[in-house]
Amino acid sequence: MRAQRHREERDLRTAPRASTPRRYLMCPPAYFRVTYSINPWMDPGKPVDLPLALTQWEDLRDRYRALGHTVEELTPRPDLPDMVYAANGATVVDGRVLGARFAHPERWAEAGVHLEWFRTHGYAEVREPEHINEGEGDFAVTASWLLAGRGFRSSPLSHPEAQEFFGRPVIGLDLVDPRYYHLDTALSVLDGSEDDVMYYPGAFSPGSRAVLRRLFPEALIATEEDAAALGLNAVCDGRHVLLPQAAVGLFEPLRERGYEPVGMDLGELLKGGGSVKCCTQELR
Repeated sequence: MRAQRHREERDLRTAPRASTPRRYLMCPPAYFRVTYSINPWMDPGKPVDLPLALTQWEDLRDRYRALGHTVEELTPRPDLPDMVYAANGATVVDGRVLGARFAHPERWAEAGVHLEWFRTHGYAEVREPEHINEGEGDFAVTASWLLAGRGFRSSPLSHPEAQEFFGRPVIGLDLVDPRYYHLDTALSVLDGSEDDVMYYPGAFSPGSRAVLRRLFPEALIATEEDAAALGLNAVCDGRHVLLPQAAVGLFEPLRERGYEPVGMDLGELLKGGGSVKCCTQELR
């Protein structure tokens, strides 16, 4: 009987999953460049191939649309080269918008651009935050919790602010490796309805690793190699997982869980420290 139950559970995990239409907000990298360094990935000495960056970004946008999703676009500004990382601009849950307050002055003005977009697109509940948070860079939404990173960018004070605004329990997670300066570089929500995630333990403090093990005992655990390829900077629509193509070690484990991995080449945007998720804000 026990063996039969295990087989049934395994079959459920590996059965093909269903995608659901999503709405995303993205910003073309028309003015993307790396002229300063605010994370370990950024090296102003390495030139950016802007036409290639734009082509790679368009491939991602077009793939979302081909999968049946809606992509809204922010208008880029020449004085804000990091606007392409649209996930950092806000967190949207149930139509409520918690704006961002960036840690570094180079990005401060992005917050206002995002807030203005939401206000002019019919969002009634838009909050300008009191405390530093960098949107979905450090907030990850699951069915049960709002996971919240801290340690390099977002302030721990942003966690109770988000909990009060969204009315969802917030779980604080401490990031300890500067390469994984945002939560979305170290953890990805796969199927939020099942609280299914993948993450890299080495990015977190011992206590936070213990919390993740308790909350997500069936999580997909990424290797150091796949994490270093920013493989966890991924977006899942319930079935398709769009992730950096270099994170080859994640493809088969995802298939074994019934997901369909879709490798994307965003190598030019990786020079700024971001990949698929950094470029994609979900409009829930």
